Amino acid sequence: MARASSGLQYPERFYAAASYVGFDGSTKSLTSKFSNSTALLLYSLYQQASIGPCNVPEPSSWKLVEHSKWASWNQLGNMSSTEAMRLFVKILEEEDPGWYSRASNSVLDPVVDVQMNHNSKVEPVIENANAYPEIKTISTENGSHVGTQDKDVVIEGFGSVGVYDQWVAPPVSGQRPKARYEHGAAVVQDKLYIYGGNHNGRYLNDLHVLDLRSWTWSKIEAEVVESTNSSSITFPCAGHSLIPWENKLLSIAGHTKDPNESIQVKVFDLPNATWTTLKTYGKPPVSRGGQSVTFVGTSLVIFGGEDAKRTLLNDLHILDLETMTWDEIDAVGVPPSPRSDHAAAVHVERYLLIFGGGSHATCYNDLHVLDMQTMEWSRPTQLGEIPTPRAGHAGVTVGENWFIVGGGDNKSGVSETVVLNMATLTWSVVTSVQGRVPVASEGSSLVVSSYDGEDILVSFGGYNGHYNNEVYVLKPSHKSTLQSKLIENPIPYSVSGAHNAANATRDLDSEAGHKGIIKELVMDSVDSIKSKGDVITVLKVEKEDLESSLYKEKLQTLQLKQELSETKTRNSDLCKELQSIRGQLASEQSRCFKLEVEVAELSQKLQTIGTLQKELELLQRQKAASELAALNAKQKQGSGGVWGWLAGAPPPTQKEDDG
Repeated sequence: MARASSGLQYPERFYAAASYVGFDGSTKSLTSKFSNSTALLLYSLYQQASIGPCNVPEPSSWKLVEHSKWASWNQLGNMSSTEAMRLFVKILEEEDPGWYSRASNSVLDPVVDVQMNHNSKVEPVIENANAYPEIKTISTENGSHVGTQDKDVVIEGFGSVGVYDQWVAPPVSGQRPKARYEHGAAVVQDKLYIYGGNHNGRYLNDLHVLDLRSWTWSKIEAEVVESTNSSSITFPCAGHSLIPWENKLLSIAGHTKDPNESIQVKVFDLPNATWTTLKTYGKPPVSRGGQSVTFVGTSLVIFGGEDAKRTLLNDLHILDLETMTWDEIDAVGVPPSPRSDHAAAVHVERYLLIFGGGSHATCYNDLHVLDMQTMEWSRPTQLGEIPTPRAGHAGVTVGENWFIVGGGDNKSGVSETVVLNMATLTWSVVTSVQGRVPVASEGSSLVVSSYDGEDILVSFGGYNGHYNNEVYVLKPSHKSTLQSKLIENPIPYSVSGAHNAANATRDLDSEAGHKGIIKELVMDSVDSIKSKGDVITVLKVEKEDLESSLYKEKLQTLQLKQELSETKTRNSDLCKELQSIRGQLASEQSRCFKLEVEVAELSQKLQTIGTLQKELELLQRQKAASELAALNAKQKQGSGGVWGWLAGAPPPTQKEDDG
């Protein structure tokens, strides 16, 4: 994201700030203007910006001041010199908001010669690893010609807007884009790009840019690079997502008149002003609009939306921009219900937050969190002034704070601008508008840039009964961006288990808020103790010990949670296996009972067969005896018959027979 500044550009602005506070390489010259904690922090950032990461040996613990300075510098880790410069100026502007105006005379002098380390080489601030040289001649100031510098920024008209937490309309010029909503918006190098959208039901494909330094609109005449499907590159679309990536803009998904079967990713090359289609691998998601696309590391996370058949979705896909490969994620837990026109944000490069959105019949105000490491959904408890249900709202993060603007509930637009502290999950209302102001619209866009070291929110377009093309700007106050950090725990537990040093250095507001806590603790203590330097050192050491212990406890907690999750998974698997075994055992018992019944029946049948066999043998013996007796009788009866007559024997007489 681009950062605008006023007056001098980095690193000259950093040199001017260091010269203003009288930095000479030690903290002694700072303590007269700032508290000890602030001076110590400025010292460490100064060392990081001018020398780099701390690589000097740790001093003896009895050298309290030197050890405190070393610990503060060493804590910054591998923070880049450009980030250290920005933090240095940021903290100075928090402590002394009017420093730049009071130092304007000295700032106009060539401050490049204010060298803090002659052996160091400080690179200019370059966003997205690309510089867009834009030489601009600054007009005379106080009668003296300032000269020609790269992007020396003076935002005319906007400097007079000194109020915080109020939406104001800056004085824009140039040819404004056609009024629209559901367009894509992105900031690159202090420029707001607007692409596509919906106007009176007609999809648009024009590309406009607003210079956030001069507040001037211009239209970009883009060229389409020839390809096999170049005709699809410039199709008008709405409900898409516009994501800055390196020196390009990625237009992802969106509703079109003739939709494709799957999501298309269009690439706009900023230096060459050309459109191409990104070649991807794997199975892309089905085409859709109203989805959320969030940049996490080197990947794009796509959730939800509505397809061409008006089917609401709650699927989760990731596009790895290093391998250009799509991957569908089957996360555990209960995901958000199918929805579109919701808002999404990422916290500490790990937690994806989904808020609100709508279905065909209702709008939501629920909050869901996806742990990108474990790929598990959860629905935490929201605190504070929970927003009303809404869809079509826009959101942007500033440090740990997630600002939500606009949206509606199918009845009216939402007038409140709210902010969620993603570390504590606490909502609060930033401001509220009256009447049909464009920021109370559905389908508007919201981006973040900065002015004079302060973050600004920029809203464009939307629909609230009529289509809008106005630009509105809001400066969040320290209360809305930092106070929640001071009230709540320095290292909150609501979403993330632990904040590592890399995330802390990347997050400017988190770093500033965290250091602000240390500063308040020190200020409360030094009022009653004379030796302020010793107190700062002791508190610093205690803080480091506590942070180390807390970090270890959090690691142990995470490990225990992981073990508990694994144990629950194993327990669930064992329960399922036990139920399966019980079912098998019951089945076997039933089968055994049936077999026992059959065996008993067969035994009874065998006994019956044995008895019958014995009776049969007895009858057979009786029959054989009967047949033998009959045969003998016949033989006796016929022994003197025909054969006797043939032999000449006389037949037996009656007497012989009687005898």
